[in-house]
Amino acid sequence: MGRVVITHSTYVEGLIPRLRQLAEQAGIATVTPGVIRRVRGRSEQLKLRLSAPISGGFKLVARRGSSAQEVFVVTALNQQEVQQLLDGLLG
Repeated sequence: MGRVVITHSTYVEGLIPRLRQLAEQAGIATVTPGVIRRVRGRSEQLKLRLSAPISGGFKLVARRGSSAQEVFVVTALNQQEVQQLLDGLLG
């Protein structure tokens, strides 16, 4: 079971429970929320999108409303496996 690193005081609404669910999945070592930004457009529901590979894992982007937050996932899983986990969490 992985862990969620809580480093900021603000998060996209509803993100932390989803990240905790993700961290419970086999193969996920660490989930770390990063920078939160204002973006154009609106996303009424929370969306997690696989963004880019990083050293040892992947970067995700969480969107809700007019905010977007980076999320870094350290994992041994490949891109397709991580995408399947994300689809299952938000599906």
